[in-house]
Amino acid sequence: MNKDNLHILVTGGTGYIGSHVVVELLDQGHTVEIVDNLINSQIEVLDKIEQITNQRPVFHEVDLLDSSALNQVFDHSHFDLVIHFAGLKAVAESIEQPLKYYDNNITGALNLLQSMQSHDVKQLIFSSSATVYGDQGIEQCVETLPTGIKLTNPYGKTKYMIEEILKDLCVADPEFNIIALRYFNPVGNHVSGLLGENPNGIPNNLMPYIMKVAAGELPELHIFGNDYETPDGTCLRDYIHVVDLARGHLAAIRGLKPGFTAYNLGTGRPTSVLEMVTAFEQVSGQPLSHSFAPRRPGDLPKLYADPSKAERDLNWHAELTIEDAIRDILTFINHK
Repeated sequence: MNKDNLHILVTGGTGYIGSHVVVELLDQGHTVEIVDNLINSQIEVLDKIEQITNQRPVFHEVDLLDSSALNQVFDHSHFDLVIHFAGLKAVAESIEQPLKYYDNNITGALNLLQSMQSHDVKQLIFSSSATVYGDQGIEQCVETLPTGIKLTNPYGKTKYMIEEILKDLCVADPEFNIIALRYFNPVGNHVSGLLGENPNGIPNNLMPYIMKVAAGELPELHIFGNDYETPDGTCLRDYIHVVDLARGHLAAIRGLKPGFTAYNLGTGRPTSVLEMVTAFEQVSGQPLSHSFAPRRPGDLPKLYADPSKAERDLNWHAELTIEDAIRDILTFINHK
């Protein structure tokens, strides 16, 4: 497959990560179509993508659970590649509503794979997660670790199960070239301030929560747990700028090869929740109201990436800092 000027279908392409990847794809000369049900994004994102790139991707408001509508998308266009983001992603909600998560994430992925196979589309990049590593008592995750061990929530289990489905598919159909990108904690937004993480309702992730507090939309940040076995008692995570993450997908396109391959996308540098709060206060010059709340079920004390495999195989590494992410977020707030 020629890796230039591809016709690419992006599921969940109006979402936070998906929209940033679409921008990078368009800037590199690829043709993009988006499938999204807009359950956790806004149609106005298409306007923002067009403002940044001077291109407007074709958009299909389709739910992956609707296999008939999905097949119609494939009937009308031949795609060289699919990048699959669409799915529910809130850890706490997945514990409260496991059936919803198993149905949406796994059934949606199965429908997508069946459409791809029946339309002879055999190139896939899958949006996976560091949660597939589970709670193994290991702080830094490397791809040689087993997955599916002591998974702490249904969200992570769906990512693990989909990866297993992808592995089986590659064995059954050797024409498939699949990369699973295991994300750590995306933060920040496009430098223009036009795109950012703006979830409907109360955010489940740290940075959009901070953003809404800074913007005055929420009264204070609730930090879930300050009694973990970490230097300041709050969770340690690997926060990666979403633009670095998006560029990791371009590197993955170039690195596609037969079979299933997984890569970590992270910085390799852990940051605590309180360190993130302090960094935000320093960059913004304003205090951030916060208080401590009980631990959330399913949260691990420490989790960060060993990104050396992606650096070696894909010639990719994270370049932007947490401070860059915060500056971009403040630009995004000012654009709202």
